[in-house]
Amino acid sequence: MSAIKKTKVFILDTSAIFSGKPINLDNSRIVTTPNASKEINPGGRYYQAFQYLLERGLTIDAPSKDSINKINRISTETGDKDRLSTADREILALALDINKDPNKEAIIITDDYSIQNVAHVLEIKFETISQRGITKKFKWIYRCLGCGKKYEENIKTCPICGASTKGIISHKENIARKECDE
Repeated sequence: MSAIKKTKVFILDTSAIFSGKPINLDNSRIVTTPNASKEINPGGRYYQAFQYLLERGLTIDAPSKDSINKINRISTETGDKDRLSTADREILALALDINKDPNKEAIIITDDYSIQNVAHVLEIKFETISQRGITKKFKWIYRCLGCGKKYEENIKTCPICGASTKGIISHKENIARKECDE
């Protein structure tokens, strides 16, 4: 008995549009989110490419609030929350929503490492455009540049000594990327 082939839904991050590389997704559904589309300025450098994709069938879909909340929770755990824009969180949340349908499979097209890191944790497939893609899963924390105290949350100023903080990797783990053609 053969497995039912899922319909692939490609979710475009703005980095996919900004790359300037051709996106050939014939016979596939392509989507982006409202905040991702707002990152493309009318008349700007990438606006023509965005309009072309809209003409080719790109749709703009909003994710559910439940999925946004899950992305906020998971990205806080990985330390990526402050590294993700609202548009990035929408991209990830939309993938969660799409993957709830047993007949569909979301694949995020992005070069953003924080999106890739959270997607990996949530077992959401992704493909890159210009970059190699992540090979390690990171856990980010913040360290005071003055006294060295470490914080899980992004605190800009250390409450102990008043110095600024910097994001650092507290844990990294090698990952095996799954190809989207599986």
